[in-house]
Amino acid sequence: MSGDGSWRRVSREGRRFLRGRYRSLRRLALWSLLESAHTFLGGYAVARALDDGFLAGRTGTGLGWLAVAGAGALLGALALRGVFGGLADLVEPLRDGLVRRSVRQAIGRAVADPGRAGDAGAVSRLTQQTEMARDSFAGLVLVARSFVFTALGALLGLAALDPVLLVLVLPALLLGTAGFLATLRPMARVQRAALDADEALSGRAGELAAGLRDVVACGGGASAGAPVERLIAEQERLTGRLARWTALRTLALGVAGRLPVVALLAGTPWLLGRGVSAGAVAGALTYLVQSLLPALDALMTAVGAAGTRLLVVLDRFCTPQSDSPAATTAPEAAPGVGAGPGVAVELRGVWFAYGPRAQPVIDGLDLTVGAGEHLAVVGPSGIGKSTLTALIAGLLPPGGGTVRVAGAPAQGVTGPGPDLRRTLLPQQAYVFTGTVRENLTHLCPGPVSGAEVERATAALGSDGLVDRLGGLDGAVDPARLSPGERQHLALTAAYLSPAPLLLLDEATCHLDLRTEERAERALAARPGTLVVVAHRISSAARADRVLVLDGTRAVCGTHAELPARSPLYRDLVGLWNARG
Repeated sequence: MSGDGSWRRVSREGRRFLRGRYRSLRRLALWSLLESAHTFLGGYAVARALDDGFLAGRTGTGLGWLAVAGAGALLGALALRGVFGGLADLVEPLRDGLVRRSVRQAIGRAVADPGRAGDAGAVSRLTQQTEMARDSFAGLVLVARSFVFTALGALLGLAALDPVLLVLVLPALLLGTAGFLATLRPMARVQRAALDADEALSGRAGELAAGLRDVVACGGGASAGAPVERLIAEQERLTGRLARWTALRTLALGVAGRLPVVALLAGTPWLLGRGVSAGAVAGALTYLVQSLLPALDALMTAVGAAGTRLLVVLDRFCTPQSDSPAATTAPEAAPGVGAGPGVAVELRGVWFAYGPRAQPVIDGLDLTVGAGEHLAVVGPSGIGKSTLTALIAGLLPPGGGTVRVAGAPAQGVTGPGPDLRRTLLPQQAYVFTGTVRENLTHLCPGPVSGAEVERATAALGSDGLVDRLGGLDGAVDPARLSPGERQHLALTAAYLSPAPLLLLDEATCHLDLRTEERAERALAARPGTLVVVAHRISSAARADRVLVLDGTRAVCGTHAELPARSPLYRDLVGLWNARG
């Protein structure tokens, strides 16, 4: 999916959305005009207070103009109250429209393939993604509107004080803004190319590592390593290009944010020589420092952060949802325990310690995992990730608080026999002596057809392993399987399980990057909820949300936003990137 295609798709849908909301836009504009009046009064009143008041020896007049500036601030507060009312008329219809579109997509997929009526991604789109789009859209509208009308009030104020002020301020401001806008699209293209190169390098290195012994034995190291070297060189080239664009962007921000002030101060003798008053210069400086430049800085920051996030989320709603090969072969959930809308896992005030005097491993954790969500759990070794999965699996009772799965206590059983609400895969995969079919279907309460098993092995990429073992009726000797092969069989069994909640406690640690990615994507596309204790940041990057456990507090968010919120996660991402 190209960035230009995403932009065209989203902008087309955005224009269609705004065309039907002229009344809301007018209301927002009228309140914003009132805010422009507040900006205008802020600098103009300062200039008059100096020229007509304090510098002229009329203290009362100066204080009166300052009172006018204070009244302008109250006017701005009133305007802001009205702005939020107008903003709701834009933001809430956007959210409602995204919810309706998500429901239509889910219904369309269910009608097209009745065997897959449970759309695991629909819950994420209905909840997390719609809220993310609403918040990002609201932030962008607020910031963009504030900049436009603040700039209008400030520029009108500069012209009212003396039009010659615009000659010094406006060129530098326009130059910096134009430079910033010119870097947006090239930087996006380079970032996308760098991500593609990084994924290609990871995939190639994983393939090479899997067959490294054979490559060395055959003396093919040079030819096998050549593609990796080319990818590394391409990544280095793209990193250099990205650094150059970043430097240009920083320069543009500096020009837009600092050069107008420098130009005004440097040109003050020239202005005073042309008859511009000291109050007018002070008013112009007030416009720049207190209104125009902060609004410009907020706009550039929002466009660079929330704008990118909004584009990605909206493109998911604008793009027809097609089924992946893994998704088309996902098994149906068992009756009564299928993935439906609601909450899959809920923890409230949970704490746990291994002993009455031991330090808590989990302390006051609140967490809600929606049905159909893909959550990754990351953190240092021994921080409590496995303990968390054991609590959700009902293997450990919480020392305090509540743990609920599908609305019931985690340690409760919904009926006779095993609890079909969840399946836990530990790091040491469970494989037993028996046939391949028995190892793949032992988590299913009833018979499983050969066609279903074959679809599962194709989705997980374990069909080659099954063939090497002699097919579904071949014998399995756990001692003759590698740790990765045992994990591959266990993951396929979990895929066939009817449990709507899968818990993977580093259950892919012995797989190469490519096999791990295929397995996790297939399990995430399977109807139900997936919680993965990740030992690679690439696993976290694929999840809908990431829970970071760092011993002092738990932070939950998306892979894109967590580096700014969690120093630990920022360090983990940096370490992973440094390792390539």
